[in-house]
Amino acid sequence: MNLNEEYFKKVMTNIILALLAVLSFFLLKPILLSIIIGCILAFMFNPVQKWINKYVPSKNLSVSIICLLLVVIIILPFWFLTPLFIEQSISLYISVQDLDLVTPLKSFFPSLFASETFSSQIGQILSSFLTKTANSVTNIFSNLLLDFPTLSLQFLVVLFTFFFVLRDEENLISYIRSLLPFSKNIEDQLFEYSKSITSSVIYGQVVLGLFEGIIVGIGLFIFGIPNALLLTLLACLTGILPIIGTTIVWLPVVIYLIIAGHVPSAFGLIGFGIVAYIIDNVVKPFIVSKRKVLPNI
Repeated sequence: MNLNEEYFKKVMTNIILALLAVLSFFLLKPILLSIIIGCILAFMFNPVQKWINKYVPSKNLSVSIICLLLVVIIILPFWFLTPLFIEQSISLYISVQDLDLVTPLKSFFPSLFASETFSSQIGQILSSFLTKTANSVTNIFSNLLLDFPTLSLQFLVVLFTFFFVLRDEENLISYIRSLLPFSKNIEDQLFEYSKSITSSVIYGQVVLGLFEGIIVGIGLFIFGIPNALLLTLLACLTGILPIIGTTIVWLPVVIYLIIAGHVPSAFGLIGFGIVAYIIDNVVKPFIVSKRKVLPNI
């Protein structure tokens, strides 16, 4: 009877904990992404915090300095660049409306575009696709201003999470260790493995992805591509995303330059694109492959 009661208590405890976990998820769902971003930023800035802590003994003060630095890094570019992005996205949308791709294509492939009906259909398809794409980009940046109050609250959650995770990192790790049913040796291996995986993802995917986008952006500015700032931002975002890569940004620009007759600029931009491609397909996998193997438990 005692054994059954003990088993019943364990089952009920697990059920209650599972229900609490589910309820917590739904409660935190609106800010869950902000919490995750705060934790990722805390991991990225952890070496900076340790370096500052050598000169500033107070952990609260050192973390506060980093929080201020984070605010400057995020808020200032957002404040000054968002109007430029909106202006360039509108300019891109207007340019797309007047863009004629069929005429240059006819000169490259005269036999294929001999039929006026076929040419008209291709022109409508291309125009529709480009218009929808440009319109989507414009809406994204316009919504940033409309959703500014919500974004501000989300940013406060990021900052709050960032501060306390960075400050209380050791206490947080100790608490997580206390919940694990493993020996200290296995726990050390698990944490080392987790740290290695996180580092490879953050520095291999995020940091190098941004670097790829910047390289493509430099090429766009050098060769005087219109709306280069907006395209650079898109290149940075696609560089971070797995599988997609910056090719989806610079390759259409290269095709446009070739069709428009700017062949030297097109080949120059291809050079920058190849550098970004090498980083994406050689350097990234190399960094990710350096992660440790999961220990046998």
